[in-house]
Amino acid sequence: MSAGKVLLGVLAGVSAGALLGILFAPDKGKVTREKISHKGEEYAGSMKKKFKETRDNIAEKYDKVKEEVTDYAEKHKTRANL
Repeated sequence: MSAGKVLLGVLAGVSAGALLGILFAPDKGKVTREKISHKGEEYAGSMKKKFKETRDNIAEKYDKVKEEVTDYAEKHKTRANL
């Protein structure tokens, strides 16, 4: 199982637990809705941060592979010309 799927599963579980905890809390409806909204904003921010980190990581790996392939091609191109 990939790390991304595990992370997504953990975040979904935490979200569901927090939502159920808030829904069963003895607060008024307005207070509960505000709590849900606040938690939603927190989780959205967290997901955006994780997405950006993953995107940056993939971009770094892509650039590294691209550089390695270019170096490999240049190396073999030089050998072929000998």
